[in-house]
Amino acid sequence: MSNNKIKIGLIGAGDNTKLRHIPGFQKLNNVEIISVSNRSIQSSTKIAKEYNIPVIHKNWKELIEDTNIDAVCIGTWPNMHHTLAIESLKNNKHVLTEARMAMNSQDAHKMLNASKSKPHLTTQIVPAPITFKVDSTIKKIIEEDALGNILSVDLSTHNDASGNGGFLDEKTTFHWRENRDISGYNIMQMGIWYETLMRWLGTAQSVISLTKVNVNKRRDQNNDFKYITIPDHVEILSELNIGAIAHMRFSSVTGLAPDDKLWIFGSKGTLMLDINKMDIYIGKKETPNLSKIDIPKEDEGYWRVEEEFINSILGLEEVTHTSFEDGVKYMEFTEAVTKSMQSGKKINLPL
Repeated sequence: MSNNKIKIGLIGAGDNTKLRHIPGFQKLNNVEIISVSNRSIQSSTKIAKEYNIPVIHKNWKELIEDTNIDAVCIGTWPNMHHTLAIESLKNNKHVLTEARMAMNSQDAHKMLNASKSKPHLTTQIVPAPITFKVDSTIKKIIEEDALGNILSVDLSTHNDASGNGGFLDEKTTFHWRENRDISGYNIMQMGIWYETLMRWLGTAQSVISLTKVNVNKRRDQNNDFKYITIPDHVEILSELNIGAIAHMRFSSVTGLAPDDKLWIFGSKGTLMLDINKMDIYIGKKETPNLSKIDIPKEDEGYWRVEEEFINSILGLEEVTHTSFEDGVKYMEFTEAVTKSMQSGKKINLPL
């Protein structure tokens, strides 16, 4: 790290990289983004000029092998995460990779094993940020036993991974998240929400699922038909290791559905999270009506992914959002959902 600055190389500079990672790194005094490699020289040049990045690499391999780079930020589609993360670690680069972790649990395990072979290097997955504001509060409520024993969890969302939902729409342009060759076992917002639930309630021990592909083809940007095998409606029953049963519904075809909500039912009380507003409500046995609770400003979480990554490299803190270990857990869950659908059987976890 010359000049006492950690030098970052970007592989892939899509929407989240431009929205979050580039500004996040550039506001840190001890970091410098020195190179980029996007899908083409033209797009790399555009990004480099827009964000004042001095070096353009013609491909990802050239960037990873650049000895001037200390850390790699991977902003590609999931199908490349496993290859890029492992090659970066082989070349002694710290790794921050976009979610979802990989195409499947096998690739995720390979990434984890590669990280364990280089324990001096920091590895991190970009976390699910939806509940940052309320994570600390919900975790505290559960840990302080305000709900008692957790008996049941009910989660229902009505958006795909791109934020689209409502009535079935066959005319929407084919999205890369609907491409199994790119997304693997990842389905809509399923992995995002399971990762979130793990923060509060721990992991699942089994999964039973039914899924449906209601729109099986769409036209892409070139007006060619692309066939879809990734579901647009998923129903999951899961036994959690804490003893609760969780029901999760993810759908982009349920028009006029109720607002997205998460319910946690305990022996002493019930917690409801209004997902759209990120408001928390609690009701107890003695006061059965739900009441909104105020979240102290100091308890509100916020986006600090790049800062956490850099601090981990410097030995100032450990990665909590999100480790490769946790990534493997949510990739096993997402794969178990498809395996259950295919077999008609309950799938036990870990795989």
